Amino acid sequence: MVATPQDNRLAYLDAVRAFALILGIVFHSSLSFVPVYIGWAIMDVSTSAVVSSFTLISHSFRMALFFLVAGFFSHMTFHGKGAKRFLKSRFVRIVIPFALLWFVLRPLLVSAWVVGAESMRGEADILKGLVTGFASLGELPAGLFVGSHLWFLYYLVLVTAIALTLRLIVSLHAPLQSKLSAFADAVTAWIARSRLALIVVSIPTASCLWFMSHWGLDTPDKSLTPDWSVLFIYAGYFLFGWMLHRSRGLIEDFARLTWSRFVLCALAITASLVLVGYERNFGHEHYVLIKATFAISYAVMMWTLIALSIGLFRRFLDRHSAAVRYVADASYWLYLVHLPIVLYLQIAFAELPFHWSLKLVSISAITILVSLALYDLFVRSTFIGATLNGRRKARVLFGFGRSAGKNQSLSISS
Repeated sequence: MVATPQDNRLAYLDAVRAFALILGIVFHSSLSFVPVYIGWAIMDVSTSAVVSSFTLISHSFRMALFFLVAGFFSHMTFHGKGAKRFLKSRFVRIVIPFALLWFVLRPLLVSAWVVGAESMRGEADILKGLVTGFASLGELPAGLFVGSHLWFLYYLVLVTAIALTLRLIVSLHAPLQSKLSAFADAVTAWIARSRLALIVVSIPTASCLWFMSHWGLDTPDKSLTPDWSVLFIYAGYFLFGWMLHRSRGLIEDFARLTWSRFVLCALAITASLVLVGYERNFGHEHYVLIKATFAISYAVMMWTLIALSIGLFRRFLDRHSAAVRYVADASYWLYLVHLPIVLYLQIAFAELPFHWSLKLVSISAITILVSLALYDLFVRSTFIGATLNGRRKARVLFGFGRSAGKNQSLSISS
């Protein structure tokens, strides 16, 4: 049975989506505190191996979780509004922000990398960096639409196209459609309900991880040519979320909280953290076996963290909350604009004699607060808010102009 868009919106899934995006802000804020140079714009004077563990764990599931929820709400919108309105909403809320914001953010990101590199040599010049950043636009079309954190929008378009293409192909033959739909529903139900399913589905995920350029999940931001291993992983989560919405209550089965899942997750995290230390040990006699074991443990970590995250939010936030809904609406904007703010704050904090944890909390909090203020002042009740959230909504933090907005809207994932 297909759920209707008039069902309870499942407020906890709005919170899950916001969590995935805000976790991405904290993830990027933490990268300057990794104790080995990873090619990031700036390296702080205070670092910790704890940050390396956090980045490994958080990066494993934050975007996969986002794509799963996006698939769930995409199916809801597709069947609630129809194909034409669904495609229009995807174009307005995904393609347009991706295309326009890239030109705004790209020079700022380039300038941050320039200033960050100079900062580590003790000779930072922000104005010169900004000039260099905007001058980089003169190199176009080389590098067009790549080299930013907006890659996730590009891949969201790709996986949506995959889902709609598969649906179209199957729908061309009614008997085949009926059989394949029944099979897909049965597989989805088994994954959601079986105790062993999260281990079994980790095998194809691990197979994709094997082809990554490093141990873990690659960030495909260097080219518009799809990274097929990454695409298969995110498409898999999107399609799984799409299928979860087809049957009422199935997502609750997938997100159930059990001690066995917590234990499995803890074991997978521990194994991943231990085994990743062998990544550069190419001469180890059991290198291939260790890499394969890491890929499996990493995949299990991904699946269990996703299921448990949804389950925990359902357990504690399965009710309407104006504050949660506000943050959920804002989270898309926050993630879109956060990275330049993070980078320049990291540069400003890099040489300060404070503990890394205090800096990380400060950078994350300031970035979120600044982005939130910009959202409430210039986005939420304007045409930008209508583009990102479906319609204009009243300001909350800055009360003037409340009449500009309405109370309900659909978000990027809806």
